[in-house]
Amino acid sequence: MMFSCFLMCAVWFDFFIFFLQSLSCSWVFVWEKGYQETDSVVSSVTTKVKGVTLTNTSSLGARVWDVADYVIPPQEENSVFVMTNMIFTLNQTQGQCPELPDDKTECSKNNSCVPGYVSTHSNGIQTGKCVNYNDSIKTCEVFAWCPVEDDYHVPKPAFLQGAENFTILVKNNIWYPKFNFTKRNILPTINSTYLKNCIYDSKTDPFCPIFRLGKIVEAAGQNFQEMAVEGGVMGLQINWDCNLDRAASYCVPKYSFRRLDNKDTAHTVSPGYNFRFAKYYKDSSGVESRTLVKAYGIRFDIIVFGKAGKFDVIPTMINIGSGLALFGVATVLCDLVVLNCMKKKYYYREKKYKYVEDYEMVSINEGMARRLWNQRRKHSETGCTKSTSNTGFVPQL
Repeated sequence: MMFSCFLMCAVWFDFFIFFLQSLSCSWVFVWEKGYQETDSVVSSVTTKVKGVTLTNTSSLGARVWDVADYVIPPQEENSVFVMTNMIFTLNQTQGQCPELPDDKTECSKNNSCVPGYVSTHSNGIQTGKCVNYNDSIKTCEVFAWCPVEDDYHVPKPAFLQGAENFTILVKNNIWYPKFNFTKRNILPTINSTYLKNCIYDSKTDPFCPIFRLGKIVEAAGQNFQEMAVEGGVMGLQINWDCNLDRAASYCVPKYSFRRLDNKDTAHTVSPGYNFRFAKYYKDSSGVESRTLVKAYGIRFDIIVFGKAGKFDVIPTMINIGSGLALFGVATVLCDLVVLNCMKKKYYYREKKYKYVEDYEMVSINEGMARRLWNQRRKHSETGCTKSTSNTGFVPQL
């Protein structure tokens, strides 16, 4: 009975070892594709934005905005900026004018203003005069582009609300140098007719390279009109994970979207994305003027990543050797469990290990036994001699 129980445990033990070995091999070769040589993607990206919208304001009147107006600069590396909101300061010329009021620029007399003083947030250089900003406030006069910009109030809703319907064409070419494999995201199955009419949709048109800006922001879990007010940064991610042991037609891009500037309602200091630029003019008399624009908008960063794999003998042999090494680890692990955690661990230990006495102790015991036997033999021989002498007979040796 005990032997049959031990035999059954041994069978389960061997099965458990085999299961662990099979699991490790499956992980390396099937899931991790340990039989393949891998390479990282090399990529280039170009973009083209299209869309037109109309605005009608008291300062600018009716105006049509096209790509040349709201894409700034016209080309960037792996990104594109679309202006969605702005603050205009029209007809600025260089001269003297009152600074915007704040804790450091408000004054009551000339002594409060320091000639030549410039702070981090100054719009110009102080002249040393205290002048009227309006009927109730005086500020230090500055030499600057006048009138100075007033950006305390950001327009809400966004100035270019129609930007939600603008589209962006992303052209992406990739190359895997190790395998000399090239491809682009405009797949061979896409013709010019389809390209003119398609808009990316994860279900109906997953390989269309034209994206509507509002859909990109929506796919990232954001609201376009809210984001357009103060701007932000969006990531358009293109994943090129390819198994080159299969046909090239299976190597296709996968698109995903996320907002890169994390919007946190608890931290509202300096939100969004904005910058300034100006357009300069000269009148007939040679006087220079400019229109200053503080532009708010969304920058779309195109992020390309991926890995390609293809069968190669060297990684296959290396991973086979690693898998064989794991067999020994599985055996050790099973021994630890059986000999320390099982209820019959002492019985297993007796069957697995054969205990022998220490060689040195055995040698000492044998020596002591030999000396004791010799002493007894001598003692017996001496006793025999004495007894025979009494009878007058001495045995001859």
